[in-house]
Amino acid sequence: MSYLTDEHRMIRDETREFVKNEVIPEANERDPKNERMSDELVEKLGEMGYFGLKTPEKYGGLAMDNLAYAVVTEELARGWMSVASIIARGQNLAGATEEQKEEYVPDMAAGRRIQATSISEPGAGSDVASMSTTAEKVGDEYELSGQKTWATYAKGSDFIVVYAKTDPDARPKHRGISSFIVDKTPGEFDVDGLSGTKLNTIGYHGWYSWELNFDNVRVPEDKLVGEEEGQGFYHIMEFFEPARVHTAARAIGLARGALEDSLSYAQDREQFGQPIGEFQAIRFKLATMATKIEAARQLTHYVAKQVDKDQRTDMEACMAKYYASEIAEEVTSEGIQIHGGNGYTTDYPLERYWRDARLTKIFEGTSEIQQRVVSDHLFDRGVHATGSGS
Repeated sequence: MSYLTDEHRMIRDETREFVKNEVIPEANERDPKNERMSDELVEKLGEMGYFGLKTPEKYGGLAMDNLAYAVVTEELARGWMSVASIIARGQNLAGATEEQKEEYVPDMAAGRRIQATSISEPGAGSDVASMSTTAEKVGDEYELSGQKTWATYAKGSDFIVVYAKTDPDARPKHRGISSFIVDKTPGEFDVDGLSGTKLNTIGYHGWYSWELNFDNVRVPEDKLVGEEEGQGFYHIMEFFEPARVHTAARAIGLARGALEDSLSYAQDREQFGQPIGEFQAIRFKLATMATKIEAARQLTHYVAKQVDKDQRTDMEACMAKYYASEIAEEVTSEGIQIHGGNGYTTDYPLERYWRDARLTKIFEGTSEIQQRVVSDHLFDRGVHATGSGS
């Protein structure tokens, strides 16, 4: 079954060509050297409209649906997951007032202004409500203090959306969280009191992740996102389902890259007088890889369609993210196995898919968090309500 319309297929094919000509050559050159994607590639992403895929037309976006977002994301991730990820830095500004959207979103949709998001802390990852960074009102400004981590693209961004406690004593704890726009110069930490240290990651090399320190960073009160304090947690929750669709699609793209490269390799590589693709062991590996990818894609596309219909899919979105990220690691690992010793070198992109696939089980909620949410729903619904997606 395909959920795709002619419009979806058209943008899929356009993106596939773009990835072939622009993304894969740069990924193959830069990723092994741990170099971030070029500014020129980011500009081309903006010209293609990828930063504004879901942005309303009144802000200059394409106003496409979450299924289109998933389709484009899979294609981009097939080339380089970092490129599939950076487009999420456009799209919209969660929880913003109309004035804030008018100021920021048109430039975001065009790729002229790219945001970074700073939520996680050394002591608060999945447990968002336990963050300790504070934002204290001082006159007509807020003063941000605390330490953040895993702020990807923080240095390269035009602004950072920082989540902090405006009411540390609030109960429940999540009600005390607010978010703020911290404007800065791309490529610099040029805000008084703001500094950053690059994290050394095993993958995700197309851009860098940072640990940030906020030492009494002053932010004007009109940079509070939204009209009132205490709404930050709800801003995060607002985009959890689309974010999980996005991550599932990234994982599928990585797995597909491993499948396609492995299929090509199996047809070209000869051992014992014949292509290794003639051996049943290799053929069965490829068949299993393809089956798992298609199962993950179908579930992800189903969830995307339900989100587009404004249906609650929190359990199914967790299933899609969980399953796609798990099979991505499996499939990319099998791709390395098919490549043999060559798969364990940096001369082939298999090791890139594998390294990046491992991350999909961690970010946007770990596999264990997804399992927790799914199991909670199962126990809430009861044994006779486990087939709601059919």
